[in-house]
Amino acid sequence: MTGGSDAGSSMPWLDVRRLADSGSQDLLDVDGAIRRPLMVVALDAPVEPAVADAAARAVADVDRVVVGVTTSPALDPMLVPLVRALDLTLVPAGPAVPRERVGVPDPIAEAAELHRLVAANPQAATVLAGLLRWSGSLRVPDALDAESLAYSTLLGGDEFRRWLDLRGPRPLPAPAATEPVLVARDGDELRITLHRPERRNAYGREIRDALVAALEIAVLDTGVTRVVLDGAGPLFSAGGDLAEFGTAPDLATAHVVRSRGGAGRLLHRLADRLEVRVHGPCVGAGIELPAFAGRVVARSDATFRLPEVAMGLIPGAGGTVSIVRRIGRWRALHLALTGRPLAAGTALQWGLVDEVEPAGEASDALR
Repeated sequence: MTGGSDAGSSMPWLDVRRLADSGSQDLLDVDGAIRRPLMVVALDAPVEPAVADAAARAVADVDRVVVGVTTSPALDPMLVPLVRALDLTLVPAGPAVPRERVGVPDPIAEAAELHRLVAANPQAATVLAGLLRWSGSLRVPDALDAESLAYSTLLGGDEFRRWLDLRGPRPLPAPAATEPVLVARDGDELRITLHRPERRNAYGREIRDALVAALEIAVLDTGVTRVVLDGAGPLFSAGGDLAEFGTAPDLATAHVVRSRGGAGRLLHRLADRLEVRVHGPCVGAGIELPAFAGRVVARSDATFRLPEVAMGLIPGAGGTVSIVRRIGRWRALHLALTGRPLAAGTALQWGLVDEVEPAGEASDALR
């Protein structure tokens, strides 16, 4: 496999035996920069069970992003424990691909693209992959804290600073002229609508605080048996308000506000009563928050994208918790590393959403 594609020729390939024998490897150069942040493991050759098991154990000591690649539609069953230990595995696209694998048209070309993307933001990529390996076993509040602490760390990094410099200064958004979140009660149902279509319902301070206040109604009032969250205008939410990025007074305050003032914990508490209806491009927080719900209904025009790694960050509105618990850490990592939009149909197959309805079936708030 390693010599069969120009796309894969410059990547650091290992076979399973070399991975089993590799142990921990130096990640940093003398200046603290990450060297070779991504490692590709070829999975086509047959291996002995003991070697496969040793390789699976070895992954825990590898601080790089470790990606498995196979060009065969049938994976050796001996390799299943290794595939579960890897950060993600690329396989040929096809029906019924298990959740710890990502089906793509050309696994070797996709690995080369991941190599390029990870090399562009190695700190964000390796922090995210490392976090996802263990945070899934935590209680949701604890996992949200872990995400937020990692996010604040990256806010102080060169990769995010570079993104800020390329973006250039932006004025803070003007205060909302109307209520940023609409709340309506109908019997035992509470309807909450993000209502800043002129800002693409960006999850900035005003929407965040108003959404939290609305969710607290349902937490405090046990008479509310159903909560429906949607968004006004052409899309549910374009994610965090980019004009507010990097404006926290310090990184500790940013962590406290994000972890204690964000909506993720409340959405998780309300999951059994909560339905979120999404449409249009759902970016960053625009899918991280809905994924906490017990039921997510997507209009057929919905797409889902996690752009944060390209900004030198990781998902920070709860996505490393909510999305992982829906689709698994492997596909969540692929979604974040590539930053590509995921179509509603694929999101349904993966379990990111629970239903896809035709684009014509929209509530009054969406028109």
